[in-house]
Formats: sequence, C-alpha cells, structure tokens
Amino acid sequence: MDEKTRIKIRKDDMVMVQSGKDKGKVGKILKVIPETRKVIVSGINMIKRHQKPSKKHQHGGIIEMEGPIRVDRVMLVCPKCNLPTRTGHTLLSESKVRTCRKCEEIIDNV
Repeated sequence: MDEKTRIKIRKDDMVMVQSGKDKGKVGKILKVIPETRKVIVSGINMIKRHQKPSKKHQHGGIIEMEGPIRVDRVMLVCPKCNLPTRTGHTLLSESKVRTCRKCEEIIDNV
C-alpha cells in the first residue's frame, strides 16, 4: 500500500468492521493514526494492559482498553442509509464535501 494514500475516514465517523474477530460491529472512531494507517474505534479490538499503580490509575491492575485496527479493515457507515459505503467527493459552491457512493447523500464538509 502506498504510504501517501490519504485516509478517507476521520475522528467521530461511524465505521463498521469488515474483517477479523469483530466483523460486523459498528463503532465511533476515537483516534486516527495516519503514520501507521490505523484507527482506534470505541468498543472494537479490546485489549488488556497490566498497569502499575500511578496517579492516573491509583490501584493499578488489569485495564481493558481499545487497541488500534488497520484502516483497510473498517468502512464508513452512511448516516442516511445506515450501510457501509465508500466515499466520493463533490464540489458544492466552492466547498468540497464527502458523499455516499450508494445513496449520493452528503456526509459532511471536507
């Protein structure tokens, strides 16, 4: 995969996992990591970390948190038709907007 390929999903987008142990689950993107082409999705790819006591985690112990998942394993869910879809771009009055390829509805401004 070309490293210069732009990631077409952003923080706060709803995505559906297309492959792996969480296939079919839907979640909201919490963080995008473009350097490694990964995203962190709420409730997806839950991992456990053994944490020493600190100011943030006073008792320590085993903490469950979301792990990163590759961008090519998730697909944007259109808010209008509620289906996973690819995105297109359309120019509207000097602004570029993302559109759903299935229902041709505007997703949001770019």
